[in-house]
Amino acid sequence: MEEEAPAVPAAAAAGENSWPSEADESAFLAEQRGQGAAAPPPAAVAAENGIDAQPLPSLEELVQRIPAETRAALDDLFRAKFTGVRRVPKTALKS
Repeated sequence: MEEEAPAVPAAAAAGENSWPSEADESAFLAEQRGQGAAAPPPAAVAAENGIDAQPLPSLEELVQRIPAETRAALDDLFRAKFTGVRRVPKTALKS
């Protein structure tokens, strides 16, 4: 008995990284809920990881906290671009 290979999007087949569309993601989440795998609400995840639920500061505010010399060095060495603010669980940080 031969099994069919899962369908691969054209972008993935061409070796490009692509995010699933909103429709694909909604279908996946609906399927997961149907199988009984409900995602915990964000507040529960935050409480579990010891993260406070206060709103995150703006990206521009955080970038301004970095000394100008450091920002210039990062730009020269890595061409670093700050694109977003995210919470990270304390367990993911080295102490």
